[in-house]
Amino acid sequence: MRRVELWGLLAYSSNRSERLQNISELNLIMKNPLDSVGTTVTLGVLFAIVVMVLPNTPGGEFSHLSLGRWAHIVTGIFWIGLLYYFNVAQIPALAAANADKGGPGGAGIVKYVAPRALLWFRWAAVATWLTGGWLLGGRFMDAFTLQPGSEVIGIGVWLGTIMLFNVWVLIWPNQKKVIGVVPATDEEKAKARRTATLTSRVNFLLSFPMLLCMGGSAHGLPF
Repeated sequence: MRRVELWGLLAYSSNRSERLQNISELNLIMKNPLDSVGTTVTLGVLFAIVVMVLPNTPGGEFSHLSLGRWAHIVTGIFWIGLLYYFNVAQIPALAAANADKGGPGGAGIVKYVAPRALLWFRWAAVATWLTGGWLLGGRFMDAFTLQPGSEVIGIGVWLGTIMLFNVWVLIWPNQKKVIGVVPATDEEKAKARRTATLTSRVNFLLSFPMLLCMGGSAHGLPF
């Protein structure tokens, strides 16, 4: 109803400032839900739930393991996707920006991009590990102790756990100094940046065999 009223005011208003105010209010009302990350995620989850309950989809009975698998895949994509972004895009870009003495530098990335990316990154790591434990169910201890039949998934679990440790114990504490969450001198920032970068590169390396084991545990290894 308010939208219709605003269209009417726009049609008959002769005052420029009033028209601009009405246009601004109309834009807020008509804002595309895809402009918000949170709304987009919510809509995506709701759409997935609709697919889950479609009468013609396989299954028909609730499976908490299937739900856990889906949650593990989604959170894992968030985590590893951001890990790859840091290693193949942001870190090289910051190095190039710092080397370009006549350029704008990387201050904008450090101030606006890195904190938001690190927020999603570190909590996606936690969510991935927890949903992985949910998915393992009764095989949790078998995987961690590399029992017969659980060797492949066990290696993947250990690699993922080491990567989670690296995120929270090495990467995030040092990144807090780099992005200014924790006060640090220039020398401390340089040392923290080096530690965080090398640890992130270790996780980047470990992600390849980890993903191989995660997929191979259910579908077999190539050899």
